[in-house]
Amino acid sequence: MSDVLSELVSLLVLERLEENLFRGQSQDLGWGNVFGGQALGQALSAAEQTVPEGRSCHSFHGYFLRVGDASKPIIYDVESIRDGKSFTTRRVKAIQNGRPIFSMAASFQIAEPGYDHQADMPDAPPPEGLPSDQERAKKYADKIPKAFHDRVFAPRPIESRSVDVYNPFEPKPMAPTRRIWVRAVAELPDRPSLHQYLLAYASDFNLLGAALQPHGVSWLTPGMQVASLDHAMYFHRPFRFDEWLLYVLESPSATGARGLATGRYYDRDGHLVASTVQEGLIRNRNWDKSGGAGETSA
Repeated sequence: MSDVLSELVSLLVLERLEENLFRGQSQDLGWGNVFGGQALGQALSAAEQTVPEGRSCHSFHGYFLRVGDASKPIIYDVESIRDGKSFTTRRVKAIQNGRPIFSMAASFQIAEPGYDHQADMPDAPPPEGLPSDQERAKKYADKIPKAFHDRVFAPRPIESRSVDVYNPFEPKPMAPTRRIWVRAVAELPDRPSLHQYLLAYASDFNLLGAALQPHGVSWLTPGMQVASLDHAMYFHRPFRFDEWLLYVLESPSATGARGLATGRYYDRDGHLVASTVQEGLIRNRNWDKSGGAGETSA
């Protein structure tokens, strides 16, 4: 396993303080705030460690309550809501400085047979013929602030290869859809729950970008304020995150300074393995009273 992937796995394992109390370290991705995917992955990890063996997460629903400080650890307090014959429910509260910054409800189920159908996987060229998103970013190196160069071009634990190219530095209006191949950069242990933590972590990347695309703006557009508000995820079928998954993103709506985005993950054989939904803040602080984006101040 690569060093950067090993660090991410360690980030999601957590330190157990009490029976239902855990501590997770924070990761700074370059902007000083806790990355939403970190809270998702760590909260799911905390919940899973209190669940009886033989039950895996089939869904979670989370709310981002406050901005987290990436220089400080996070305490995860897990509440046992229900342990039934087939399902187990946990509620998780993430705390910094004595205040909740994130909350999650997660449900776990025993393995059992049932009816089976799914939405078809859309066509997409294989990942082997596509450059990585990090390689694409090198074309815009002169537009990326030098203070972020080390972060942008440093080795990454998760590789992504976009099918639909979107330039965040010179955005143009385009359909609110995106297809991206993703996977961990090295082989992972045969522990299904770990693959779920990592997919939860990765699912927070790119979602709100789809909601911005029809409007010809990106998170780098002057005046834009972009932040995750809530996030839900559903695990449908077994998968490995060290094998390529196609992430299919769509945004069905944007209104009231909020954007809604959905995502579906397919494996190489076309199996729908997970789905996610997120609503986020997409506020243009330069928006004038007439309902349009005003001139950006210097």
